[in-house]
Amino acid sequence: MADLEIIAIHDIGEVRPGDDLAELIVAADDAHLQDGDCLVITQKVVSKAEGRLVDIDPTDPLSHKPLVEAESVRILRRRGELIISQTEHGFVCANAGIDLSNVERGQAALLPVDSDRSARGIRDRLRARHGHDVAVIISDTFGRPWRRGVTDVAIGCAGIRAVADLRGTTDALGRELMVTEVAVVDEIAAAADLVMGKAKGVAVAIVRGLEAEWFGRGSVVDEIVRDPADDLFR
Repeated sequence: MADLEIIAIHDIGEVRPGDDLAELIVAADDAHLQDGDCLVITQKVVSKAEGRLVDIDPTDPLSHKPLVEAESVRILRRRGELIISQTEHGFVCANAGIDLSNVERGQAALLPVDSDRSARGIRDRLRARHGHDVAVIISDTFGRPWRRGVTDVAIGCAGIRAVADLRGTTDALGRELMVTEVAVVDEIAAAADLVMGKAKGVAVAIVRGLEAEWFGRGSVVDEIVRDPADDLFR
């Protein structure tokens, strides 16, 4: 990899249920998408476009809690108002990924039903209608066990492998790598958030200059979500 460029796409505007994100991105794209680019799109606008918004009581700060229970297949931890749960997708996150930020007061945003499918749909429409052969990552903000602070990770992808398997290759000193698998889509999502931020109103970024071998068929759920049988902490 030579140089990596991360470009924020501004002026997407407020996304509403039924909006076509592919068309909104093309209309707002002042960086001119190129083949081999990777689009990182925040989960919030995907959920809005797909109508994954639920009305809640704006006067009750806990009115979204029944949604957390409904969207969880397993509750792992509770502390005060915080719930750490496992979603249908297999994600382990706070409050089943339900978010009240950057949505209208009195609404809660649920995760997309299938974020990999959402990414494929956007990618397919960009290619079919506009000839852009790009990868797509759907990102969301997750906390991390044993570390303070949040970071963005990928919850869906298309046109890019979720994991780069380096097992069997060698490091800079010639030692064989035995267990190294790099979650490249998580790294890309986190990098893109540096230009998108949490309160800038930027929901889409282009990441340009990625390794060509990373592109291909990919799935966050199939490649990154760890099977509970292989998890030391569940």
